[in-house]
Amino acid sequence: MKKRALTLLEIMIVIFLITLITGAIGYNMKGTLDRGRAFRTEQAETQLHDLLLICLEEGVKPDDLVKDPAMYLKKYNLAKNSEKLVQDGWGTNFVIQYNQNKHDFKISSPTYRKYKNKINPETHVDEDE
Repeated sequence: MKKRALTLLEIMIVIFLITLITGAIGYNMKGTLDRGRAFRTEQAETQLHDLLLICLEEGVKPDDLVKDPAMYLKKYNLAKNSEKLVQDGWGTNFVIQYNQNKHDFKISSPTYRKYKNKINPETHVDEDE
């Protein structure tokens, strides 16, 4: 029997098929990763809101909390990784506002709003939600 080596054409076809399959998998994973980031953002908003209210009860001024929430979360040992908690799933810092009349915080993420508007443009998510 004669030993046969792979030709250059066969190797190129195999590489093309691997690239094609990898590209299809990567394209499908992007949506999954964005949904994961959106879920992490929703959970972080809720958790951060609760922790900021705890800091407020500890006597921290609301304006100071809005300026540097991570420092106070770390100071009172309320979060394992306070720097990560003040960021959304995409790594952008949350926008935190304090409503003096309601004595409550409003936490939002511009990146999350863009994502929600992109996946469902009919139900426009604005800043008041």
